[in-house]
Amino acid sequence: MAQGKENPPAAKPLGEMEVAVSRILRIGVLTSTVVIAFGLLLLFLRDGLAVAHVSQVLHAPPTAPAYPVSPGELLRESVRGNPAAIIALGLVLLIATPVLRVAASVFLFLREGDRLYAGITLFVLVVLLLSFVLGEAGV
Repeated sequence: MAQGKENPPAAKPLGEMEVAVSRILRIGVLTSTVVIAFGLLLLFLRDGLAVAHVSQVLHAPPTAPAYPVSPGELLRESVRGNPAAIIALGLVLLIATPVLRVAASVFLFLREGDRLYAGITLFVLVVLLLSFVLGEAGV
């Protein structure tokens, strides 16, 4: 070993919070991937011209959407087996995953007794949720 060179510090073991956040992100991404893949499989199994349907979904005029636009309609159509709704549900799950991560962080910071970071994270969560509500309202 050369003199003057020190070994890099050992990697700090992950804390409970990092493991929980990592698990939430991993489960969210895997779940949304499975749902989207299932929707794509249904889309392609429904008939042999599924590529034409994908094109219709992507290029549908905004006045006549080919996919559900409200959460209730999304859930109803997903239960009925509408492939476009199932794909959209997977995308909603993918979008919701980081929001769930922020919500979980609030509780984890509170459990660790870190009120400052819990407050900052709660503020971020409120801004995220408010942006969804304002986006839905078209503001």
